[in-house]
Amino acid sequence: MTENIPTQMAAVLLTGHGGLETLHYREDIALPAVGPDEVLIRVAAAGVNNTDINTRIGWYSKKVSDATDSGGADGFDEVDDADATWSGVPMTFPRIQGADCCGVIVAVGEQVDSARIGERVIVRNMLRSYVDYRPFECWTFGSECDGAFAQFTRAPSRETYRVDCDWSDAELASIPCAYSTAENMLQRAAVGAERVLITGASGGVGSAAVQLARRRGAEVIAVASQAKADEVQALGAQRVIDRKADLVAALGRDSIDVVVDLVAGEAWPALLEVLRRGGRYATAGAIAGPLVELDVRTLYLKDLTLIGCTFQEDNVFENLVGYIERGEIRPVVARTYPLSEIARAQQDFLDKNFTGKLVLVPPA
Repeated sequence: MTENIPTQMAAVLLTGHGGLETLHYREDIALPAVGPDEVLIRVAAAGVNNTDINTRIGWYSKKVSDATDSGGADGFDEVDDADATWSGVPMTFPRIQGADCCGVIVAVGEQVDSARIGERVIVRNMLRSYVDYRPFECWTFGSECDGAFAQFTRAPSRETYRVDCDWSDAELASIPCAYSTAENMLQRAAVGAERVLITGASGGVGSAAVQLARRRGAEVIAVASQAKADEVQALGAQRVIDRKADLVAALGRDSIDVVVDLVAGEAWPALLEVLRRGGRYATAGAIAGPLVELDVRTLYLKDLTLIGCTFQEDNVFENLVGYIERGEIRPVVARTYPLSEIARAQQDFLDKNFTGKLVLVPPA
């Protein structure tokens, strides 16, 4: 250890599935015990993500069919706790959420080289160590285990990555969940120098996808509100279409190579209409609603490929660290908040009057 580590810490406890009232900020939480192959991290910043809210409100439960924002503040009347996490495994409460972590290693387990103490790190949000690296299995940091909405957190050493850059803590904390989700979709859809349509392009994952698709040489057409069009174009989109527009009228049928979708909802059928024959559709979210209408004839007559993207191969996160250190990407941080103001941060997240990421900062 390189510093005097306290025995208690500040953290936000999630006490059950529900509204913002289930988030409890406390300053008397015991520090996590570090396992033999784990590290203890003093958290410097933690981003706010859809998955944190989805997990809190139990949106992953099949009993819920509404958009995220319809229950984001107050929760839903009906949630089946048995399937209310993304993995379908019942959640254990209380839970410290927080999928995004930037911080400094302050202690290590007995099997970890003590030279790691002092490293500035980010944690892979889709953890494979705890499931023995089995294919298509993982834990989400802050869901199946405690995460970063705290002064200190623990994580597997092999999934805690040192990053050397001049970014702020808030910028680094914007990377793990949003950018790995976006990079994974682009990798799974094999995006190259082609025409890509990205929905929800002003949000954390969407804005990451815009940058990462441009990095791959793609022509990016983004869907966002017109109020945010200039900001989304500044990220690399060549064109921004209003989210209320008729996509088929704006783009034409069979005009897009790849759709990267985070929205779904009622407008979903148009996404397949604008895909060219042999086109690919990748999704990792459904903020406008999880139930959509699919005309199977469109799917098979156009030889489309639909790709669901949750599990991430190891190179996804490793790629991101390389992009950061080579200066190839840079996140947009819209606002930061003290950890104690998590309810306000999540309400602002739901209101969506920003571009990029919202980030929580725990007490020093």
